[in-house]
Amino acid sequence: MGWKVELSSKVYKNLKKIPKRTKESFQVLLDEIRILGPVRGNWPNYGKLSKDCHHCHLQKKGKPVYVAVWKVTDKEIKIIEVNYVGIHEGANYDLLR
Repeated sequence: MGWKVELSSKVYKNLKKIPKRTKESFQVLLDEIRILGPVRGNWPNYGKLSKDCHHCHLQKKGKPVYVAVWKVTDKEIKIIEVNYVGIHEGANYDLLR
C-alpha cells in the first residue's frame, strides 16, 4: 500500500503562480512520494528538517529556487501533507518542524 498525499490550501494557491516546468517536477515528486514514501534522497538538495518533516528543490538550477516541503502526519496509515510549494525565500520552515 502506498502513501496518501494531501496538499494544503496554500499549496493549491501557490501552484497557480509557479512555472509549468516546476509544476511538472512537483507532480513527479508527488508520484514518487505516493509510491516510495517521504524520504526522497534522489532529489536535488533533499533534506530532513526534523524527524517527520522533509524538503527538496524542484529544479537543479535557476533563480528563483522552488522548493516543496512535506510532513508525515500519520505513519501507521501512511499520510503525508505537503505544506508548502513555492520559492525558497517564501518557505517558513520553523512552522513545519
